[in-house]
Amino acid sequence: MKKVYKAHIIYTKSRDGFEVLENGYIAVEDGRVAGVAADLKTLGCEGAEVTDYGDCLLIPAMNDMHVHAPQYRNQGIAMDLELLPWLQQYTFPEEKKYADPAYAERMYRRFIRDLWRFGTMRACVFATIHTESTRLLMQLFQEAGIGALVGKVAMNRNCPPELSEPVDEMVEGNESLIAEFNRPEALVRPIITPRFVPSCTHDMLQACGDLAAKYGLPVQSHLSENMAEIALVHTLEKESSSYGDAYNRYGLFGQTPTVMAHCVWTAGEELELMKRNHVMVAHCPTSNLNIASGLAPIRTFLNEGVAVGLGSDISGGHDLNIFRMMMHAMQVSKIHYLQHRDNPFLTLSEVFWIATKSAGRFFGRVGSFEPGYEFDALVIDDHDLNHSDYALLHRLERFIYLGDDRQITHRFCRGTEIQEPQII
Repeated sequence: MKKVYKAHIIYTKSRDGFEVLENGYIAVEDGRVAGVAADLKTLGCEGAEVTDYGDCLLIPAMNDMHVHAPQYRNQGIAMDLELLPWLQQYTFPEEKKYADPAYAERMYRRFIRDLWRFGTMRACVFATIHTESTRLLMQLFQEAGIGALVGKVAMNRNCPPELSEPVDEMVEGNESLIAEFNRPEALVRPIITPRFVPSCTHDMLQACGDLAAKYGLPVQSHLSENMAEIALVHTLEKESSSYGDAYNRYGLFGQTPTVMAHCVWTAGEELELMKRNHVMVAHCPTSNLNIASGLAPIRTFLNEGVAVGLGSDISGGHDLNIFRMMMHAMQVSKIHYLQHRDNPFLTLSEVFWIATKSAGRFFGRVGSFEPGYEFDALVIDDHDLNHSDYALLHRLERFIYLGDDRQITHRFCRGTEIQEPQII
């Protein structure tokens, strides 16, 4: 049965501009967009019952392509450190706590509730090495009705003993989660997650690659985030020609769908390998600024045809709001432009497309209102932002820069309206 919604509809088919239908209609059937039109007759829905959102904006929901769920409690802490000391002094001590499923449930419920608050309906999520807490996180996403690719983290070197797991235990834990959650149409599925090369031995990386190949699972990790990290990778993987090649040698760089966070210093051979293997970049602008990693060359990636999405990277980043990531992505691109004077900075339509349709492809047909796309959507009531004299695109821009969760009145994932998740 078709459902029909009316509002000011805004989305992007391409990065070059917006599709805007003032007082438009969108039909949804079996969780997917059946059509968008200016009137019910054109939509083929004459006589249909319409949910009318009046003067509100209707836009695709947000996708967070890189977030660490167990770092949720550490938001806004130790933002004066660089990556490697930040991990050792703050991140690893917090992640140890997830050996306790009761602590994990309390924090994970709050984490998912905040994703909901900010309109994120799909996410690529790092958990910890702990199988039971990772299982719990996946169950909580299922309970909430929010889509997620959730990774039990693999690591066995350069970390505290409590966070180091033998390779065979990592495989066993992942296979138990795969048996439970790996269904083709499931909203919540596993993703193979070596933390990053410095924390994984050769055997661990190979085991991760073997799991991805055996079960056809996607992969997520970190790439070329920080200069000290890159130097460490070169000492650990001497036979690899680049950081990306170190993943590639183990089947973790596009052999199955792959998203790599940061890529601040990706260039040359590594960029060419990323292009050939169709690896997606998760751009995390606030994290790259907070822990002094650098300015990712997003315009270069777009020009080279590399897929890009946005990530909050909690807690290197301090904000789960992907609308804020759009704003910061534009600002970072302007600083990059001022330094290099090579490529123009990002536009509003480009960052919106990156956050929605470009990122959404990692989950399937997600992130647009074109026919056949899953209906992941947000209703924005921006009347309290004094919008009355502004064009629709200016209203959207003002919401991105000035709004917050109070203006998001309805949230949909795969056609189902998602209610506020419960916390304890």
